[in-house]
Amino acid sequence: MEKVLVTGITGYIGQHCAAELLRQGYEVVGTIRSRVKAVSTQEGIAKVASVDHLSFVEAELLSDKGWDEAMKGCTYVLHVASPFVLEEPKDENEMIAPAVQGTQRVIAAAQRADVKRLVLTSSTFSIIAGKETGHYGPEDWSDTDANIGAYAKSKTLAERAAWKAVEGGTMEMSVINPGAVFGPSLGAKIDGQSVSLITKMITGKIPMIPDMAMGMVDVRDVAKLHVAAMTASGAAGKRFIACTSEPVEMATVAKTLRDAGYKKVPTMKAPTFVLKLMGLVDREAKGMLPFIGKKAALDNSATIKILNWQPSPMANAFKEMAATLSR
Repeated sequence: MEKVLVTGITGYIGQHCAAELLRQGYEVVGTIRSRVKAVSTQEGIAKVASVDHLSFVEAELLSDKGWDEAMKGCTYVLHVASPFVLEEPKDENEMIAPAVQGTQRVIAAAQRADVKRLVLTSSTFSIIAGKETGHYGPEDWSDTDANIGAYAKSKTLAERAAWKAVEGGTMEMSVINPGAVFGPSLGAKIDGQSVSLITKMITGKIPMIPDMAMGMVDVRDVAKLHVAAMTASGAAGKRFIACTSEPVEMATVAKTLRDAGYKKVPTMKAPTFVLKLMGLVDREAKGMLPFIGKKAALDNSATIKILNWQPSPMANAFKEMAATLSR
Protein backbone atom coordinates (compact mmCIF):
# COMPACT_ATOMS: atom_id res chain seq x y z
CA MET A 1 0.00 0.00 0.00
CA GLU A 2 1.63 3.23 -1.16
CA LYS A 3 1.45 6.25 1.12
CA VAL A 4 0.30 9.69 -0.06
CA LEU A 5 0.53 13.00 1.78
CA VAL A 6 -2.35 15.43 1.17
CA THR A 7 -1.75 19.01 2.26
CA GLY A 8 -4.87 21.02 2.99
CA ILE A 9 -6.90 17.88 3.69
CA THR A 10 -9.37 19.85 5.82
CA GLY A 11 -10.47 21.87 2.79
CA TYR A 12 -13.17 21.37 0.18
CA ILE A 13 -10.91 19.92 -2.55
CA GLY A 14 -8.54 18.26 -0.08
CA GLN A 15 -11.28 16.13 1.47
CA HIS A 16 -12.42 14.90 -1.94
CA CYS A 17 -8.82 14.11 -2.95
CA ALA A 18 -8.29 12.08 0.23
CA ALA A 19 -11.54 10.20 -0.32
CA GLU A 20 -10.57 9.31 -3.89
CA LEU A 21 -7.14 8.08 -2.77
CA LEU A 22 -8.65 5.91 -0.02
CA ARG A 23 -11.19 4.43 -2.44
CA GLN A 24 -8.31 3.52 -4.77
CA GLY A 25 -6.43 1.70 -2.00
CA TYR A 26 -3.79 4.22 -0.90
CA GLU A 27 -2.73 5.05 2.64
CA VAL A 28 -3.37 8.75 3.25
CA VAL A 29 -1.71 11.19 5.63
CA GLY A 30 -3.26 14.65 5.79
CA THR A 31 -1.68 17.83 7.11
CA ILE A 32 -3.74 19.88 9.54
CA ARG A 33 -2.93 23.12 11.33
CA SER A 34 -4.60 21.92 14.51
CA ARG A 35 -5.70 18.53 15.87
CA VAL A 36 -9.11 20.10 16.49
CA LYS A 37 -9.86 19.69 12.77
CA ALA A 38 -8.99 15.98 12.63
CA VAL A 39 -12.31 14.60 13.88
CA SER A 40 -14.59 16.66 11.60
CA THR A 41 -12.33 16.03 8.60
CA GLN A 42 -12.33 12.28 9.19
CA GLU A 43 -16.11 12.27 9.63
CA GLY A 44 -16.57 14.11 6.34
CA ILE A 45 -14.34 11.75 4.38
CA ALA A 46 -15.95 8.72 6.04
CA LYS A 47 -19.24 9.59 4.32
CA VAL A 48 -17.83 8.35 1.00
CA ALA A 49 -14.75 6.21 1.79
CA SER A 50 -13.29 3.92 4.43
CA VAL A 51 -10.96 5.84 6.76
CA ASP A 52 -9.09 2.80 8.10
CA HIS A 53 -5.91 3.98 6.37
CA LEU A 54 -6.25 7.70 7.10
CA SER A 55 -4.08 9.62 9.59
CA PHE A 56 -3.10 13.22 10.30
CA VAL A 57 0.00 15.24 11.13
CA GLU A 58 0.28 18.88 12.20
CA ALA A 59 2.09 21.21 9.78
CA GLU A 60 1.61 24.79 8.61
CA LEU A 61 2.61 26.37 5.30
CA LEU A 62 4.51 29.20 6.99
CA SER A 63 6.51 27.01 9.39
CA ASP A 64 9.17 24.33 8.84
CA LYS A 65 7.85 22.37 11.81
CA GLY A 66 6.27 19.02 11.04
CA TRP A 67 6.98 18.73 7.33
CA ASP A 68 9.81 16.18 7.50
CA GLU A 69 7.70 13.99 9.76
CA ALA A 70 4.71 14.39 7.43
CA MET A 71 6.71 13.20 4.41
CA LYS A 72 8.13 10.04 6.03
CA GLY A 73 7.45 6.98 3.89
CA CYS A 74 5.39 8.91 1.31
CA THR A 75 5.69 7.90 -2.34
CA TYR A 76 3.51 10.77 -3.55
CA VAL A 77 2.36 14.21 -2.38
CA LEU A 78 -0.78 16.11 -3.36
CA HIS A 79 -0.12 19.76 -2.47
CA VAL A 80 -3.66 21.09 -2.34
CA ALA A 81 -3.38 23.62 0.49
CA SER A 82 -4.03 27.20 -0.59
CA PRO A 83 -6.94 29.56 0.02
CA PHE A 84 -9.36 30.34 -2.84
CA VAL A 85 -10.73 33.75 -1.94
CA LEU A 86 -11.27 36.31 -4.69
CA GLU A 87 -11.90 39.10 -2.19
CA GLU A 88 -9.02 41.56 -2.35
CA PRO A 89 -6.95 41.69 0.87
CA LYS A 90 -5.70 45.06 2.08
CA ASP A 91 -2.16 43.81 1.41
CA GLU A 92 -1.70 41.34 -1.49
CA ASN A 93 1.22 39.71 0.34
CA GLU A 94 -1.26 38.35 2.91
CA MET A 95 -2.27 35.92 0.16
CA ILE A 96 0.92 35.71 -1.90
CA ALA A 97 3.37 34.86 0.91
CA PRO A 98 1.57 31.72 2.18
CA ALA A 99 1.03 30.49 -1.38
CA VAL A 100 4.62 30.98 -2.60
CA GLN A 101 6.57 30.24 0.59
CA GLY A 102 4.28 27.35 1.51
CA THR A 103 4.74 25.74 -1.91
CA GLN A 104 8.52 26.11 -1.71
CA ARG A 105 8.52 24.62 1.80
CA VAL A 106 6.41 21.60 0.82
CA ILE A 107 8.52 20.89 -2.28
CA ALA A 108 11.79 21.14 -0.34
CA ALA A 109 10.49 18.67 2.27
CA ALA A 110 9.25 16.31 -0.45
CA GLN A 111 12.65 16.40 -2.14
CA ARG A 112 14.42 15.63 1.15
CA ALA A 113 12.08 12.63 1.60
CA ASP A 114 12.76 11.30 -1.93
CA VAL A 115 9.09 11.58 -2.92
CA LYS A 116 8.57 10.16 -6.41
CA ARG A 117 6.03 12.68 -7.73
CA LEU A 118 4.25 15.76 -6.36
CA VAL A 119 0.94 16.97 -7.79
CA LEU A 120 0.33 20.69 -7.26
CA THR A 121 -3.11 22.29 -7.20
CA SER A 122 -2.87 25.52 -9.17
CA SER A 123 -5.67 27.31 -11.05
CA THR A 124 -6.73 28.44 -14.51
CA PHE A 125 -6.22 31.91 -13.01
CA SER A 126 -2.49 31.24 -13.42
CA ILE A 127 -3.16 30.86 -17.16
CA ILE A 128 -5.79 33.43 -18.16
CA ALA A 129 -5.60 36.32 -15.67
CA GLY A 130 -4.71 39.60 -17.33
CA LYS A 131 -5.61 38.22 -20.78
CA GLU A 132 -8.36 39.31 -23.13
CA THR A 133 -11.11 37.07 -24.50
CA GLY A 134 -9.42 34.29 -26.46
CA HIS A 135 -8.24 30.68 -26.50
CA TYR A 136 -5.53 29.54 -24.07
CA GLY A 137 -3.69 26.34 -23.23
CA PRO A 138 -1.22 24.82 -20.74
CA GLU A 139 1.67 26.76 -22.27
CA ASP A 140 0.10 30.14 -21.39
CA TRP A 141 0.75 32.15 -18.23
CA SER A 142 -1.12 34.99 -16.56
CA ASP A 143 0.29 38.50 -16.74
CA THR A 144 1.38 39.33 -13.19
CA ASP A 145 2.20 42.90 -14.25
CA ALA A 146 -1.47 43.52 -15.03
CA ASN A 147 -4.14 44.31 -12.46
CA ILE A 148 -5.22 40.69 -11.95
CA GLY A 149 -5.95 40.71 -8.22
CA ALA A 150 -4.11 39.10 -5.32
CA TYR A 151 -5.59 35.61 -5.71
CA ALA A 152 -4.65 35.16 -9.37
CA LYS A 153 -1.23 36.65 -8.70
CA SER A 154 -0.63 34.32 -5.74
CA LYS A 155 -1.54 31.22 -7.78
CA THR A 156 0.64 32.29 -10.71
CA LEU A 157 3.68 33.13 -8.58
CA ALA A 158 3.29 29.97 -6.48
CA GLU A 159 3.13 27.75 -9.55
CA ARG A 160 6.13 29.46 -11.16
CA ALA A 161 8.06 29.03 -7.91
CA ALA A 162 7.13 25.33 -7.89
CA TRP A 163 8.43 24.71 -11.41
CA LYS A 164 11.65 26.51 -10.54
CA ALA A 165 12.05 24.48 -7.32
CA VAL A 166 11.89 21.12 -9.12
CA GLU A 167 14.26 22.09 -11.95
CA GLY A 168 17.18 19.69 -12.20
CA GLY A 169 15.93 17.48 -9.37
CA THR A 170 14.85 13.85 -9.38
CA MET A 171 11.34 14.43 -8.05
CA GLU A 172 8.64 14.60 -10.73
CA MET A 173 5.83 17.16 -10.66
CA SER A 174 2.48 17.52 -12.36
CA VAL A 175 0.11 20.48 -11.98
CA ILE A 176 -3.68 20.51 -12.00
CA ASN A 177 -5.18 23.86 -13.06
CA PRO A 178 -8.88 23.77 -12.10
CA GLY A 179 -11.37 26.38 -13.21
CA ALA A 180 -14.22 27.42 -10.91
CA VAL A 181 -14.96 24.37 -8.75
CA PHE A 182 -18.53 23.33 -7.95
CA GLY A 183 -20.13 20.31 -6.31
CA PRO A 184 -21.06 18.98 -2.86
CA SER A 185 -18.94 19.41 0.23
CA LEU A 186 -18.08 16.43 2.44
CA GLY A 187 -18.43 18.68 5.45
CA ALA A 188 -15.60 21.15 4.96
CA LYS A 189 -16.35 24.83 4.77
CA ILE A 190 -16.37 25.62 1.05
CA ASP A 191 -14.16 28.67 0.59
CA GLY A 192 -13.95 30.69 -2.58
CA GLN A 193 -15.78 32.73 -5.11
CA SER A 194 -17.95 29.92 -6.50
CA VAL A 195 -19.53 29.19 -3.13
CA SER A 196 -19.89 32.87 -2.33
CA LEU A 197 -21.76 33.52 -5.58
CA ILE A 198 -24.04 30.49 -5.28
CA THR A 199 -24.82 31.25 -1.63
CA LYS A 200 -25.76 34.82 -2.47
CA MET A 201 -27.80 33.74 -5.49
CA ILE A 202 -29.92 31.11 -3.71
CA THR A 203 -30.53 33.37 -0.70
CA GLY A 204 -31.42 36.41 -2.79
CA LYS A 205 -28.56 38.50 -1.41
CA ILE A 206 -27.49 39.72 -4.84
CA PRO A 207 -30.08 41.46 -7.04
CA MET A 208 -28.24 40.83 -10.31
CA ILE A 209 -25.91 38.26 -11.85
CA PRO A 210 -22.28 39.28 -12.52
CA ASP A 211 -21.30 39.33 -16.21
CA MET A 212 -18.74 36.58 -15.67
CA ALA A 213 -18.01 33.43 -17.65
CA MET A 214 -15.34 30.90 -16.78
CA GLY A 215 -14.27 27.32 -17.23
CA MET A 216 -15.97 25.18 -14.58
CA VAL A 217 -15.40 21.72 -13.09
CA ASP A 218 -17.00 19.26 -10.66
CA VAL A 219 -14.98 18.90 -7.43
CA ARG A 220 -15.11 15.11 -7.75
CA ASP A 221 -13.46 15.37 -11.18
CA VAL A 222 -10.76 17.57 -9.66
CA ALA A 223 -10.02 14.84 -7.10
CA LYS A 224 -9.91 12.10 -9.75
CA LEU A 225 -7.53 14.16 -11.88
CA HIS A 226 -5.15 14.72 -8.97
CA VAL A 227 -4.95 10.97 -8.36
CA ALA A 228 -4.58 10.21 -12.07
CA ALA A 229 -1.78 12.78 -12.47
CA MET A 230 0.05 11.13 -9.58
CA THR A 231 0.83 7.96 -11.52
CA ALA A 232 -0.07 8.45 -15.19
CA SER A 233 2.78 7.88 -17.63
CA GLY A 234 3.32 11.06 -19.60
CA ALA A 235 1.96 13.27 -16.82
CA ALA A 236 5.26 14.31 -15.24
CA GLY A 237 6.35 17.82 -16.12
CA LYS A 238 2.94 18.86 -17.45
CA ARG A 239 0.13 21.25 -16.56
CA PHE A 240 -3.44 19.94 -16.86
CA ILE A 241 -6.38 22.26 -17.40
CA ALA A 242 -9.31 20.93 -15.39
CA CYS A 243 -12.48 22.64 -16.55
CA THR A 244 -14.92 22.98 -19.43
CA SER A 245 -13.22 23.97 -22.67
CA GLU A 246 -15.76 26.75 -23.24
CA PRO A 247 -16.53 29.31 -20.53
CA VAL A 248 -19.85 28.89 -18.73
CA GLU A 249 -21.73 32.10 -17.94
CA MET A 250 -22.95 32.78 -14.42
CA ALA A 251 -26.33 33.39 -16.06
CA THR A 252 -26.35 29.68 -17.02
CA VAL A 253 -25.61 28.72 -13.43
CA ALA A 254 -28.44 31.00 -12.27
CA LYS A 255 -30.95 29.46 -14.70
CA THR A 256 -30.01 25.92 -13.61
CA LEU A 257 -30.62 26.87 -9.97
CA ARG A 258 -33.92 28.63 -10.73
CA ASP A 259 -35.12 25.59 -12.66
CA ALA A 260 -34.16 23.44 -9.63
CA GLY A 261 -36.54 25.45 -7.45
CA TYR A 262 -34.33 28.17 -5.97
CA LYS A 263 -36.75 31.04 -6.55
CA LYS A 264 -34.62 33.80 -5.03
CA VAL A 265 -31.95 33.49 -7.74
CA PRO A 266 -31.84 36.74 -9.77
CA THR A 267 -32.64 36.88 -13.48
CA MET A 268 -31.00 40.17 -14.54
CA LYS A 269 -27.34 40.60 -15.45
CA ALA A 270 -25.44 43.34 -13.60
CA PRO A 271 -24.05 46.15 -15.81
CA THR A 272 -20.26 46.47 -15.57
CA PHE A 273 -20.44 50.06 -14.32
CA VAL A 274 -22.47 48.89 -11.30
CA LEU A 275 -19.77 46.39 -10.34
CA LYS A 276 -17.09 49.05 -10.79
CA LEU A 277 -18.95 51.32 -8.41
CA MET A 278 -19.37 48.47 -5.92
CA GLY A 279 -15.64 47.73 -6.24
CA LEU A 280 -14.88 51.10 -4.66
CA VAL A 281 -16.35 49.92 -1.34
CA ASP A 282 -16.65 46.12 -1.61
CA ARG A 283 -13.43 44.05 -1.75
CA GLU A 284 -15.23 41.02 -3.16
CA ALA A 285 -16.67 43.06 -6.04
CA LYS A 286 -13.22 44.55 -6.61
CA GLY A 287 -11.78 41.04 -6.86
CA MET A 288 -14.21 40.20 -9.68
CA LEU A 289 -13.40 43.23 -11.84
CA PRO A 290 -10.38 41.78 -13.74
CA PHE A 291 -12.62 38.96 -15.02
CA ILE A 292 -15.83 40.85 -15.82
CA GLY A 293 -16.91 40.61 -19.46
CA LYS A 294 -14.02 38.34 -20.50
CA LYS A 295 -14.57 34.89 -21.96
CA ALA A 296 -11.51 32.64 -22.11
CA ALA A 297 -11.76 29.27 -23.84
CA LEU A 298 -9.29 26.68 -22.56
CA ASP A 299 -7.59 23.70 -24.18
CA ASN A 300 -8.27 20.68 -21.95
CA SER A 301 -7.39 18.10 -24.62
CA ALA A 302 -4.21 16.91 -22.86
CA THR A 303 -6.17 16.37 -19.65
CA ILE A 304 -8.73 14.26 -21.47
CA LYS A 305 -6.12 12.24 -23.33
CA ILE A 306 -3.30 11.73 -20.81
CA LEU A 307 -5.42 11.49 -17.66
CA ASN A 308 -8.29 9.66 -19.39
CA TRP A 309 -10.79 12.27 -18.20
CA GLN A 310 -14.49 12.22 -18.99
CA PRO A 311 -15.87 15.56 -17.70
CA SER A 312 -18.99 15.31 -15.53
CA PRO A 313 -22.09 17.40 -16.41
CA MET A 314 -21.90 20.74 -14.61
CA ALA A 315 -25.65 21.07 -13.95
CA ASN A 316 -25.46 18.31 -11.33
CA ALA A 317 -22.53 20.02 -9.61
CA PHE A 318 -24.41 23.35 -9.38
CA LYS A 319 -27.50 21.72 -7.87
CA GLU A 320 -25.59 19.50 -5.44
CA MET A 321 -23.53 22.45 -4.22
CA ALA A 322 -26.68 24.51 -3.71
CA ALA A 323 -28.22 21.62 -1.77
CA THR A 324 -25.14 21.46 0.47
CA LEU A 325 -25.26 25.20 1.14
CA SER A 326 -29.00 25.34 1.83
CA ARG A 327 -29.02 22.64 4.54
